[in-house]
Parts: sequence; structure tokens; C-alpha cells
Amino acid sequence: MTLENQDIRTVLSKYGLAHVKEIAYNLSPAQLGAEAIKNHEGEFSSSGAIVVNTTPFTGRSPNDKYMVANADPDIWYAKGTEEISREKYLNLKAQVLDYLQDKKLYIRDMRAGADLANTKKIRVITQLAWQNLMASSLFIEAEEQPPFDDPDFTVIAATGFKADPANDGLRSPAFIILDFVDKVVLIGNTRYAGEIKKSVFTFMNYVLPKRDILSLHCSANKGKDGDVALFFGLSGTGKTTLSSDPERALIGDDEHGWNEHGIFNFEGGCYAKTIRINPDFEPLVWSAINRFGCLIENVPLNEKSVPDFDSAKYTENTRAAYPLSFIHNFDPSGIGSHPDHIFFLTADAFGVMPPLAKLTNEQAMFYFLSGYTSKLAGTERGLGDKPEATFSTCFGAPFLPLKPSIYANLLSKKLKEHGTKVWLLNTGWSGGGFGVGKRIALPVTRAMISAVLNNQINDTPTHRHPIFNVEIPDHVSGVPESVLNPELAWEDQEAYKVEALHLAKLFNENFKKYAESVDESVSKAGPIAA
Repeated sequence: MTLENQDIRTVLSKYGLAHVKEIAYNLSPAQLGAEAIKNHEGEFSSSGAIVVNTTPFTGRSPNDKYMVANADPDIWYAKGTEEISREKYLNLKAQVLDYLQDKKLYIRDMRAGADLANTKKIRVITQLAWQNLMASSLFIEAEEQPPFDDPDFTVIAATGFKADPANDGLRSPAFIILDFVDKVVLIGNTRYAGEIKKSVFTFMNYVLPKRDILSLHCSANKGKDGDVALFFGLSGTGKTTLSSDPERALIGDDEHGWNEHGIFNFEGGCYAKTIRINPDFEPLVWSAINRFGCLIENVPLNEKSVPDFDSAKYTENTRAAYPLSFIHNFDPSGIGSHPDHIFFLTADAFGVMPPLAKLTNEQAMFYFLSGYTSKLAGTERGLGDKPEATFSTCFGAPFLPLKPSIYANLLSKKLKEHGTKVWLLNTGWSGGGFGVGKRIALPVTRAMISAVLNNQINDTPTHRHPIFNVEIPDHVSGVPESVLNPELAWEDQEAYKVEALHLAKLFNENFKKYAESVDESVSKAGPIAA
């Protein structure tokens, strides 16, 4: 829609955008693709996907994230997120709106949340057509006739605007600023689409727990009998890959809520990592990213316009956004029952954690709050070539605006009410740390998940790991004993013990900040570092 559409122009005037040069409102994916090509924002791949380059920002910029100060006593600032005064926010917002007045803007009204009782109306305003295309894939079509008079949350992505750090009180010219009172996020000087996606997720993480609904950084699928499994984990740990199972219907890729009825997806699409994707091991994702309507970030094309998914020329964090409908066995309802099984995924760079372990409820609380994994190169700006061991609260600290105990206590309540089983699943290294050992093979990981979901190891004897204090099955079909028991894969047993004890100490040191907010039994459920 263009200037003739007075309804959306009237709505935009409420933001101070009454004199925008041109408006493209709720265009179809095909129209947005055509706009992106016309604007030289990207190019078509040989399969019809649109490929864009977001350099120099090829991952989230956590040190450029801010939340506007408010009086909510439950507000929590994750590492890297800073408080910004309302005065500074309003001053910067005025600059952004003034900057956008003479631009063509792409505007989309969507919603977040497949559960209609808890859905939120989202407005996405972008300078770039391809970012609006991404929003059309990743969020859910509106039930009511747009435009919304009063959306629950608005994303304003002014990708061409640079802040003045000295005058605006910021750390760099880039910024992601969330205001839960104004219900707006301002994004400037970064084209990386993940900032839009994760800002909406952060908003959902703020509003839903206040309604006793647990918001979760996880993927979800369901079996033929309706049994639901959740996969928690940070970028690169396998949420998208492992939940895209030909034998199970995909509920959602990355973000969900858990209410009194069960699980519901926040999104309408997937935002998958594509680096070194293997079509034999990941056929569903491979098919989805090689077709018209998909949006690919930072993957180089060869002379025949074929994407080189093995290349890290621009980043290890190559991505593809596509609608859930591109996965042939997706569940269009986006809703499932209470989960039967939960997997906490970690890509352990030390190569010492067991690939599969069953957790007690207390251990589930400990590992949920710990959120251990390895940040893989490229998922955030500033990371080097090697992974870094890290702890990210509830497997999603950068997106949690409330105190961690709020999410953890809700999880504990849900586990007790519904008898959900929780498993620790290491998708990282075996036989040594990064650079020495090897990444656990995807078919081996799938074999362990299948054994759990098919109830094949319910009665299998277990043994307790002497350091990590978790129960490891004695046998899982298709999994070598040396993989199932990580110390056996190391040539030097003493070296294994040293590394395992080192990681155990890191766990316990990290958990000290949660000790006062949880029961003592949770603190004691962690590794044994002595």
C-alpha cells in the first residue's frame, strides 16, 4: 500500500511519522522479494531464495543493548544490557523518527503467540524490504483485520541511522533499546535480522511470566500420539536441527510459552543456522532453505548463484529465515500438550560432559539456571575463531528482562505438576576439547533422543558420573560406550579428570549468584568439584 492508504498513515502519525515519504504496508512475500531486488538489497540464489549481506553486523550485538529505566521491581539486566534513562531514550527516538520522515518504510502488522488467549499484536517498521520479508516469515499472520489501532509492541528498525555515542550516551553508533512502558524497541545501525526477532522474544519474556505463563527459549515437536518434546539451548547447540524430525511434527523452532493447557509457539517461522549444513543429516531444513520465499543471510554465492553453505567468508553465523510451512510436517496449530520430555542442549567445548544424562527436578533447576554451553564463533560480535565456554541463565540470558528466579520457579512448578522428564544432552565434543576431540556425530545424538522419546531406556540401569553428579544410562542402542561415558574417549584419563573438575568449579562458582533465590537442595544438585 502507498500514500493513498490513509488508515495506516493515520496510525503512523501516532508515532510521529505523519509525513513519511512512502509507505509499503503488509506486502506479500513475493512483493517484498521484488522490492528487495529492485532496491539492490540482495540477490536471488539459483533456487529462488533471496540472499543478503549484513556485514559488519553478522550476529547480535549484546554490548549495544539497552532497557529504558522503569519502576518495575522485577526488572533484571543481563550481562551487557545497560539501563538507559527515559530522557536519553526519548531524545534518540525523536532523532530516529526525524531521520525516517523522508524514507520509504516497509510496515507489517503480525502477531506473536499461536495461543489466541495470549497472542500479542506486533508492528514491524523497517527501512529494508528484506527485513520485512523476514518478519513475514518469522511472525504469525494477524487474526484481525490490520492495521492495528494499538499494537502491543512496535519494532522500529532504522538500519541506516547512526547514533552519536558521545551526545546520545551510548557505547557505539549501534543500538537496540527496549522500552516496556512505551512498548517500543528502537534498532539502529545494524542490519542483522536477529535483533528484530529477539527483541520481540524479550518483550514476550517480560509480559507472559507476569500472567503465570513460562516463556521458553526452546524448539518443540510432537509425536504421532501427541507426546511433546522441548529442546533448550543457545545458538549452535542444535535446537532447529534436532526438532526438525521427519517422524515428528514441528510445533516451533525457537520460542514458546507454557500455559495451563500446554505449549504454544511464539513464531510462524524458523531462523536456522546454515553453516556446513548437510542435506543427508538435515533434509527438512535443507529443503526449506533452497526455495523461493526463503531469506538467507551472509552466505556467499558462486558464479552460478548457488549458495556456498560451507563457507564462513563473512561469518560462522550464517542464517536462513523461512515460514514453518516450508517444513512439510509442521503443526499449523503451533500448539501442543504439556511436554513429556525436555532436553537441555549444550555444546561442551571442553569435551568432558556426558552426551546424555537424566536429571532430577533439583538438577533440572540447577542446569536451567546455569545454562551452560559454548558460544560458537560468529553468533555474537567480538568472538574469535574458537568457542568460549559460557553460562547463559535459563539458556537465554540476553533475552530475559525479569529476575532469573521468576523463570526458574515457574519451570519447577510446571515440572512437578506434569511429571515432565528432563535430560541433559551434550551436542559438543568427545575425546578432548575443541581442537583435539571431535564433535559428537549428529546420528549419534539423534539415536539418544529417539531412545528417550520411544521410551526405550526407561528401565535401563544407570550410573552416576563422579564429577557431574548425573545419572548416565549404561546402554543406548547405536551409541558407542566411549561416547556415552566421556572419560573413556580420552587417551589421558588424568587429563580428563583435570578438565572435568575445572568445568565443575566453573559451574559452582557461577551458581553462587542464584543460591539465595533457590532451595538449598538445588545448589547441592550441581557437580562435585572437590
